[in-house]
Amino acid sequence: MTAPSSAEGLLAGNRTTLEGYEARHFGWSLADGVATIMLNRPERKNPLTFESYAELRDLFRRLAYATDVKAVVIHGAGQNFCSGGDVHEIIGPLVNLPMPELLLFTRMTGDLVKAMRHCPQPIIAAVDGVCAGAGAIVAMASDMRLGTARSKLAFLFTRVGLAGCDMGACSILPRIIGQGRASELLFTGRSASGEEGYAWGFYNRLCEPAQLVAEATKLAQEIAAGPTFAHGITKKMLHQEWSMSVDEAIESEAQAQAICMATRDFERAYHAFAAKTRPVFQGD
Repeated sequence: MTAPSSAEGLLAGNRTTLEGYEARHFGWSLADGVATIMLNRPERKNPLTFESYAELRDLFRRLAYATDVKAVVIHGAGQNFCSGGDVHEIIGPLVNLPMPELLLFTRMTGDLVKAMRHCPQPIIAAVDGVCAGAGAIVAMASDMRLGTARSKLAFLFTRVGLAGCDMGACSILPRIIGQGRASELLFTGRSASGEEGYAWGFYNRLCEPAQLVAEATKLAQEIAAGPTFAHGITKKMLHQEWSMSVDEAIESEAQAQAICMATRDFERAYHAFAAKTRPVFQGD
């Protein structure tokens, strides 16, 4: 048997699978390339804790190397998405921390958003009921959002004496719903209804509550069946081009598309088209 080359060993060391992963602070399942994260403290409207923040951050970092996850759905248990940081388990202790430790916390929460934006898999948030504070940020940091008429979106930071510039909100939210609408939500902390969120472009569509997770999963399955390497490039470019000029973006996309043209999925798509069949993408 031929020994693996050093390059093969390096690549193998960077790949991972998440089959069998056991989450400690939220629900987790993986089927047919679609990972489902369920925030599962329904009696408190699914708030985040120090531990769940950190585990979510670490999980999304691992997704960058996961070969068996093609798309991600995140939702809340019961009739709510997420009420934000737990008042007693996070906000209470923060009041007594010195500045250096406060900065450690805010950087850690920001790292969750960075990990979500930099993992290659498209993330779909299924938002029902309360979606507030850090929960609103998690939905915002996802690539797509499905909501319901009873969804209540609120960036509550100003209500607790904080600025609206939390976890990238002042950068990302205006790009989704516009500067004026983002300013209104971040300054007032008021709730936006599901209809408002849909009209503003925060939600891709509204669903019946009973069908919300199923619709999000169906969308994730459609994405997972596509050219996943190319999807990762699309997500990378959507994020990277925020800080580029048009000329830089066009050149960057030319390079990115040329990379995708070198994949086997591109070749498979051509042969399937020629044979008048549906391509079966494999992500390579």
